[in-house]
Amino acid sequence: MSDSSQQAPSKSQLKRESHALQKLGEKLVSMPRARFDAIDMPQKLREAVLEARNMKSRRALYRQRQYIGRLMRELDASVIRAAIEQQENEHKQAARRFHHLETWRDRLLAEGDALLGQLLEEFPDADRQHVRQLIRHAREESASGKPPAHARSLFRYLQSLPQQKTDDGADMDW
Repeated sequence: MSDSSQQAPSKSQLKRESHALQKLGEKLVSMPRARFDAIDMPQKLREAVLEARNMKSRRALYRQRQYIGRLMRELDASVIRAAIEQQENEHKQAARRFHHLETWRDRLLAEGDALLGQLLEEFPDADRQHVRQLIRHAREESASGKPPAHARSLFRYLQSLPQQKTDDGADMDW
């Protein structure tokens, strides 16, 4: 009798893996060009994905995706998968930071000087007087019905502040 740990993967398992690689290839086809260009991959795969991006015929695109899946089976897809996951994590972290800063801006406009102490705890490099001035001008704009130019300036200023580091030296995970 053969050892069960030495058996080849089942046909179903191979099919699941094949579908997973094809889905990964489809993700490459649909991702933004700048993110796609940042991923290291064999030239043949890169060309196949770029060709798929330009196809209009659904049937031709289906065949091209099948081809991309076949190319993916010939290489170590874990490197590509890891690069995509890293990009997605960076994107999620940037979105969390963006929303966090939006919340800060809205709270500063609503609560004003009472919140400045907390802001300076989280962003020690912030200029108290500049923030105070931006808040005051943004409130005046809001009261007079003008476009929120100073509220945008406040948000841009908050974005320019360096991210606070955690105790282990990593950027704070928003």
